[in-house]
Amino acid sequence: MEIKTILITQARTGSTRLPGKVLKEINGTSLLETHLKRLAKCTRISEIIVATTDNDEDAVICQKALAWGFQAFRGSENDVLDRFYQSVKDKKADWIVRVTSDCPLIDPILVDQVVQFAQENDCDYVSNGLLEMYPDGQDVEVFKFSALKMAWEGAKLNSEREHVTPYIRTHADFNNGHLFKALNYPSPADYSTIRMTVDEPADFEVIEMLIQNVGTEQSWFTYTNYIIDHQLGKLNEQITRNEGFIKSLKND
Repeated sequence: MEIKTILITQARTGSTRLPGKVLKEINGTSLLETHLKRLAKCTRISEIIVATTDNDEDAVICQKALAWGFQAFRGSENDVLDRFYQSVKDKKADWIVRVTSDCPLIDPILVDQVVQFAQENDCDYVSNGLLEMYPDGQDVEVFKFSALKMAWEGAKLNSEREHVTPYIRTHADFNNGHLFKALNYPSPADYSTIRMTVDEPADFEVIEMLIQNVGTEQSWFTYTNYIIDHQLGKLNEQITRNEGFIKSLKND
């Protein structure tokens, strides 16, 4: 029986630090379209869903995703865990892959590798970010639908609802929990200071330089080496990784 693996990418136009960032264009193509075109090259993904909010201003994300041939779902802005769960609950998925649309240069081969690693090890949850050693912007999370359902039913804290997977990570054996089996997908070296995600104008500048000089078809490793060789990290290295999640934890 074929394994059904659904990738969900969360996207919205609202962003306090860089409003409308996923629809900003480089060479006439939006970051969101670049992100989705790269993900479409994944060979271990059955379907891709763009999960956006039910806010009026996010109707455009839904329209564009459908126009490009992807599925779209609209749900709660703040309860992103519910948005994820509702988008797949009737699809009989075995596995869920979570990425975020502010990572335009996410590597489809890396996504496939993390999916394969999770499925071969029969884990409830695998990420290449349990130990943060990949560049920010290459984060991939893979988990069983059963784990998503348990999180949806059990998560109570705002930080657990806003960010989809904290409940799973907290209750995983990797963090001395007892509900889920989790593994980290290892990195060849520590590239955690490298940023190729888009949170602020300086991040957009880095992505623009990468796309204009290296194109949109390269591996995460090629982009990483370009950033290192050309010292592009100086432009955005001062930005805090996972700032949104850190803020949520404080608000709990």
